[in-house]
Amino acid sequence: MFSSAENFIFAYNKSDNPNIQSMNKHLMPVIAVATLFSACAGGGQKPAEKEKIISKFTGAAGEVKLMTLDPGHFHAALIQKSMYQQIDPTVYVYAPEGSDVTDHLTRIEGFNKRTEKPTAWIEKVYTGADYLEKMLADKPGNVMMVAGNNAKKTEYIQKAVEAGLNVFADKPMVITPEAFPVLEQTFKIAAEKGVLIYDIMTERHEITSIIQRELAKIPEVFGGLEEGTAEKPAIVKESVHHFSKMVAGSALIRPAWFFDTAQQGEGIVDVTTHLVDLVQWGAFPEFILKKMDVELISAKRWATDLTPDQFEKVTRLKEFPEFLKKDVSGDKLKVYSNGEIVYKLKGKFAKVSVTWNFEAPDGTGDTHYSIMRGKLCSVMIKQGKEESYKPTVYIEANITEGLTTFDGALKKAVDQDIAATYPGLKLIKISDKLWTIEIPDKYKMGHEAHFGEVTEKYLQYLKDGKLPEWEVPNMITKYFTTTEALKMAKQ
Repeated sequence: MFSSAENFIFAYNKSDNPNIQSMNKHLMPVIAVATLFSACAGGGQKPAEKEKIISKFTGAAGEVKLMTLDPGHFHAALIQKSMYQQIDPTVYVYAPEGSDVTDHLTRIEGFNKRTEKPTAWIEKVYTGADYLEKMLADKPGNVMMVAGNNAKKTEYIQKAVEAGLNVFADKPMVITPEAFPVLEQTFKIAAEKGVLIYDIMTERHEITSIIQRELAKIPEVFGGLEEGTAEKPAIVKESVHHFSKMVAGSALIRPAWFFDTAQQGEGIVDVTTHLVDLVQWGAFPEFILKKMDVELISAKRWATDLTPDQFEKVTRLKEFPEFLKKDVSGDKLKVYSNGEIVYKLKGKFAKVSVTWNFEAPDGTGDTHYSIMRGKLCSVMIKQGKEESYKPTVYIEANITEGLTTFDGALKKAVDQDIAATYPGLKLIKISDKLWTIEIPDKYKMGHEAHFGEVTEKYLQYLKDGKLPEWEVPNMITKYFTTTEALKMAKQ
């Protein structure tokens, strides 16, 4: 399939692993052989003669063949931080030339060469302006993985699905109200072609979010979700992120386009994807939601200002590129990475908000706050100074009578019901109406590890040949919420 030598790196990997081909001084002979093969074969197979990609999976080793398209975000590499029996170790990368693909391959190389549990990925890379068309023409794999420039992502997903490919996509899958109908239609095409589109919702695998959800499902403990008000929503999800951070043990270098909201997307349609997803997943577990279940109340957006020095620290660029000049005021780059949405979901008030700062204070990092207000208690997740910036679950009773009965129900929920899946949790009483849960370290996987957990789940869905019946309608509802909120915030 890779018969053309133009702009093609046959096998990129600098690993010392003898099983992995390397991009080195032998590259030109490899390309020469490939070109000769192409000439002898009369230019390769005609499109009609290509082997048809089979979308049925059995769980067999190596049957899932990944194609990574335009990997501009470090999340693309985190999918490959671990190996998976079901995924073939050869991954086909299609991308435009530039630092995005180079940085991606460097991260994969780092995973291959690390001392502890090294991976053994073989990256076969094509770079050129026609990278999308080339991938669709070659189709050496059956699953397209995409994490990068969000301005093009909806089109990438659409084209891949039309070509009969499964899609494993980093969030967000759409960043504008205008592109939302395209994504919605693409889900219909995916159903017709029997392929699966799935977005990477890592936060569902955070243990504190799981505990909050499980407690809210127990009537004797939670008592059902309050309706709430716009001023005091029944559900609140807030997160704080930082442009400068460490990833896989190294300082993260972000591409300049990450700071262009026309390419990355504004905060109200980017990180809020996770928060809206958690609202749906936590408040209405395994329930099919529709666009008509959403009623927007308010939406707003605001900018984070970056100095030239800060921009250089995270991009290694000494000045703002031309495409960012439109967002420069004085000497500051204004990045509309912050947003807030207040809305009703099936009559319940919810609020989600995201804030981006440049850099976290020493000893801290990205933070998450959440509260679900029930008739009997509120279940909270805090990650502030008092919690040493580690997510911690609290349960606060909303009743004054029957506290003894409530205490017993809560203890049973933690020690028996939830412990059936997560043994070792310990309920600790702080005061008459306040408790916390001590969580064993083995469940504190960390953000990067959650990418592997999501991948394992997607592999199971491929084997099953379907997603849970609520996943697709809820993805559509989620992206309807974020894109309509952006429209409202800009009015």
